[in-house]
Amino acid sequence: MPGLTIGDKVPNIEAETTAGRIRLHDFIGDSWTIVFSHPADFTPVCTTELAKMAAYAEEFKKRGVKLLGLSCDEVESHKEWIKDVESFSGGHKVTYPIMADPQREIVKELNMVDPDEKDSNGRPMPSRALHIVGPDKVVKLSFLYPATTGRNMDEVIRVLDSLQKAAKHKVATPADWKPGDKVVILPSVSDEEAKKMFPQGFETAKLPSGKGYLRFTHVD
Repeated sequence: MPGLTIGDKVPNIEAETTAGRIRLHDFIGDSWTIVFSHPADFTPVCTTELAKMAAYAEEFKKRGVKLLGLSCDEVESHKEWIKDVESFSGGHKVTYPIMADPQREIVKELNMVDPDEKDSNGRPMPSRALHIVGPDKVVKLSFLYPATTGRNMDEVIRVLDSLQKAAKHKVATPADWKPGDKVVILPSVSDEEAKKMFPQGFETAKLPSGKGYLRFTHVD
């Protein structure tokens, strides 16, 4: 997919939101930030997703993560839609801002345009996209879903935990990793370095190749 992707710095866009006007870099500050787009207000899958984001807001806050939504409708439409979202969410409040993008300029800059979906006027619609952006304003991970498939918030939390752990330690997370599971030590770290970095110790998997590249340890 062309445009903004993993490793790119997000543009310092300005936008009107449900919480006032923002500049993206100022909003991010020195925090991790999740920017997520929706095809339109008052649509079923999007409503369930915003409700889940509201329900998980405390989990994101504990991790020092800001949330920022995006839909192409106007701010006033967003504010009316939020009433439905909060009603459906079972009492969880939408505490994060939602950007307005009636001209479809922001979704283009953030590479969140659906190549197939158009509105009644033939204008491009946002995809169901999500960028996790680091404190350095660089995209660390991107999800792209079709309009028919809602996002899984447990997976968003899982990959966020993985990214933050990798940023703090020289480790990676293996397949199906969950918080509390063992992590793997990066190949760029020698065994001697690993002994100093991970005094709790590490295990090296015995493989037919005899190469000791698969090393597991625990980190906080």
